[in-house]
Amino acid sequence: MGGGFDLRDEPWVPVRLVSGESVRVGFRGLFTRAHEIEDLELPVAPAASGLMRILAAMTTRMAHHEGVRLDDEDAAEEIAAWYALRRAVLGAGRFDPDAVDAYFDEQVPERRFDLFDEERPFLQDPRLAKECVDGQGRPNTSGVNKLVMGRPTGDNGAVLFGHFTDGDPVPVLAAEATWHLIAQLYFGPSGQCTPRKITQTRPGNGDAAPLRKSISYFPWAPDLFTTLVLAVPAPGQHEPDEADACPWEEQEPPDPLGPCPALSWPCRVLTGRFRHAALLVPSADRTEVTDAYITWSTHEAAHQARDPFLILDRRRDGGLQAREADGSRALWRDVDALLLMDSMQYALRPPALEGIPDALRNRLRVRAYGFDQDGQQKDNGWFQATTPPILQWQQEVHPEMAAHVERCHRAAEDAGERLEFAAKVAWKLATDVNADASGKVKLDRRKPGPWAAAAAARYWTAAEREFWQLATPGRTSLWPQPAFVNAALAALDAAIGTANRADVRVARARSRARAIIRGLLQAPTAA
Repeated sequence: MGGGFDLRDEPWVPVRLVSGESVRVGFRGLFTRAHEIEDLELPVAPAASGLMRILAAMTTRMAHHEGVRLDDEDAAEEIAAWYALRRAVLGAGRFDPDAVDAYFDEQVPERRFDLFDEERPFLQDPRLAKECVDGQGRPNTSGVNKLVMGRPTGDNGAVLFGHFTDGDPVPVLAAEATWHLIAQLYFGPSGQCTPRKITQTRPGNGDAAPLRKSISYFPWAPDLFTTLVLAVPAPGQHEPDEADACPWEEQEPPDPLGPCPALSWPCRVLTGRFRHAALLVPSADRTEVTDAYITWSTHEAAHQARDPFLILDRRRDGGLQAREADGSRALWRDVDALLLMDSMQYALRPPALEGIPDALRNRLRVRAYGFDQDGQQKDNGWFQATTPPILQWQQEVHPEMAAHVERCHRAAEDAGERLEFAAKVAWKLATDVNADASGKVKLDRRKPGPWAAAAAARYWTAAEREFWQLATPGRTSLWPQPAFVNAALAALDAAIGTANRADVRVARARSRARAIIRGLLQAPTAA
């Protein structure tokens, strides 16, 4: 039996309607009801991040005004014309149901959205069933635990991280398997993987997925229709191409030994950068996934591309790299990089946040999807967060407010860094009888003491409250540093504790640490 789980109509994407009701929809329902949908409710943030790119690519094929689609090459020749086309599309307020049906039923080859199709399953490579084999030619699968993000694989961690073992794998529902398939293609690991034999060799290593350890930022509207139209990347960085296609639109599957296709606009830059290949093994009734193959898709050099949803940070050597996701770092600490234009020295904001329509600015929030990982195999955890409607404060429309937000952020970061240093100094003075409270203190990186981490945990929670209280148009003339210094002092005292402060040595150490933090309270210099 082949096929059996058609993603066009199977209810696999959890969403929340504007009415507040939570439902599940397929691709077709998602687009035809996008104006009725308030939010995605995918519990796997890396899957949501990848899905947004897939949906943005599909949007270019369906969103049109008077027959001119958002992927139109002629409109893309002039950015002003393309932005005018986008405004007209937004003015319709919803996707044309006929255009949605035409895309899913006519423009894409038959069965390409079937998760278990024998010839071209969605986002999978059916050749793996014959190419991922052991020395005797028997199937060599990766296991369903390898597919599902968060499950342990191998012999380690089964008890610590969940009641799953490779010896007794638990199947996953087909809908949820689709989430994890998307997450693997966008965030999968590098290094050792299931060997794939195409030539006489069986290489068993691959490259990291294109979004590994990253955090993505999307303009987020009150309805999903507007969110998806704004997620379509503007032309300019990548050339339009008649051959531009998503994987499910390609006539032939990619050649794993051939060169990688150029990253053309708009779809290949969103869906054409995968470094992994996967194949799901369904249950007999096609409702679950019982096993999976996950391996490399190419060893060719990847084309360089600017992802439209990533902040780029400037390294000390002048180069740029994507800002990495950090589960301990709150989203508000990135707000200044979302507001300031690319002329700033240390970061470039995501291209998706450029050219925001003025009529929408005061209603648009920013949604962040992050996956805290290392560059190879370790996954620490994923997260999502949403800002208030901050895009009305972008530098090109509200330079005074953007500059104030940047000052508030810098003041918070300065106080946080000073607090960490001061807490370490306090611990050294309190516990080392040879340390001189009146002189220079030499810290031992291996022995930071417990106060720095405890103080930081308290400080950043308080600092977020102070930030949003200060980040308002009516307070742009205020000097923000005192508020964050006071928050740092309170966090230091809480970390040291009232009982400890009764000790004379600790009292002296606390006094020195507080003086270090108060050193930030110097009169602000004129810009």
